[in-house]
Amino acid sequence: MVVQAKKREVKEAQRRRRQLEERCRLEESIGNAVLTWNNEILPNWETMWCSRKVRDLWWQGIPPSVRGKVWSLAIGNELNITHELFDICLARAKERWRSFSTGGSEAENEDAGFSAADREASLELIKLDISRTFPNLCIFQQGGPYHDMLHSILGAYTCYRPDVGYVQGMSFIAAVLSLNLDTADAFIAFSNLLNKPCQMAFFRVDHGLMLTYFAAFEVFFEENLPKLFAHFKKNNLTPDIYLIDWIFTLYSKSLPLDLACRIWDVFCRDGEGFLFRTALGILKLFEDILTKMDFIHMAQFLTRLPDDLPAEEVFASIATIQMQSRNRKWAQVLTALQKDSRDTEKGSPSLRH
Repeated sequence: MVVQAKKREVKEAQRRRRQLEERCRLEESIGNAVLTWNNEILPNWETMWCSRKVRDLWWQGIPPSVRGKVWSLAIGNELNITHELFDICLARAKERWRSFSTGGSEAENEDAGFSAADREASLELIKLDISRTFPNLCIFQQGGPYHDMLHSILGAYTCYRPDVGYVQGMSFIAAVLSLNLDTADAFIAFSNLLNKPCQMAFFRVDHGLMLTYFAAFEVFFEENLPKLFAHFKKNNLTPDIYLIDWIFTLYSKSLPLDLACRIWDVFCRDGEGFLFRTALGILKLFEDILTKMDFIHMAQFLTRLPDDLPAEEVFASIATIQMQSRNRKWAQVLTALQKDSRDTEKGSPSLRH
């Protein structure tokens, strides 16, 4: 027994040493990457961001210390939102919240541009969703260091885009941005991100366009994973069952936060197509398991993915996914399906064109 105990101690010591060595290598790698981003890439962004060297480095994950800056540059600011506009929207949101909380009359609230339904959305839904945003981190809940920041971003957005308002799922996107940017810059990135066609289609619940996105996804699903695609079809498991939550929160609710941030890294660079490529990468990673499941178990598995997914395995799986079908890339397939949908005036486009 003593000999066995000593062997276990030796093995445990070796394991701890390997972990320490791996951590040191990782820290050194991140340190070198930070220097490269700060000294070479960011000062020469316009000429370097699309180079092969930067794309390879980007794929490995952007160091947390420069992630916010890189995301802001990659997302851009097509809406030309300024810090001053954010301040105006935030002040307007606070004014409305005060009015609602002090029981302003219905007429006053209507004059302020908020109906009773708007009031409930801006106050109760945001408040409720913030409390459910990354609850394990305990930093966005009432009294947490990021609570007011998240509340400000979401409140300002409802005033900036009252036509969109607040939709469940937005809090996760705003939360991820708030962890990497200051409040005003997070609001600018948030507003521009939600203005992208895919996000706008989902958050405005444009059913016809959402169906087109699902149809485009299935084109590449069948192309890359024909066996699993057939199994899903046989069991009537449609993309909306698992994709909606993934797309709504840009994987930040469904995947470990560090992995979700790496997904965001490439999404900010490559656009919406990478969201669907990621979905296919996840499906491929679990293909052997999923093909043995029935409808219920597949739906349960995909709506609650394992919380210990190794980032390298996920990215290795994503790398094998080819986003090209019959010499057409994601954007071309999506555009063709949108045209088919308009031409036939149906909400569910064909997958075979």
